[in-house]
Amino acid sequence: MVSKKPAKQRKETKEMPLHQRKRLVSAHLSKELRDSLKRRSLAVRKGDTVKIMRGKYRGKTGKVAKVDLRKGRVYIEKLARKKVDGTEVLIPFNASNLMIVGIDRSDEKRVKHREKEIKEVKEKVK
Repeated sequence: MVSKKPAKQRKETKEMPLHQRKRLVSAHLSKELRDSLKRRSLAVRKGDTVKIMRGKYRGKTGKVAKVDLRKGRVYIEKLARKKVDGTEVLIPFNASNLMIVGIDRSDEKRVKHREKEIKEVKEKVK
């Protein structure tokens, strides 16, 4: 972002296209993942296992059920609240309050991309 003005920053994030909003829905990695992937953070995806670091549900872990890029929220399986009519609704979490404990390796492209990045980092170090 170019401007320092909060209103312009809010406007820019609100009008940001979905493929760029993915950046906003990223979370820190656990120490084990950080060592193996040679990265500090990753975009949260459906199927990843996350741990809640802040708020009422701190310390709980679960699998990501849904990622809403428009609202910038992450929904975790089995963490729901009851509405007045009795139906259960998943609780939305901000990705910055989460830590990725396990990544979903079902997407082969994602795994290959990470492995390629790790190789490039190792080559730069040598």
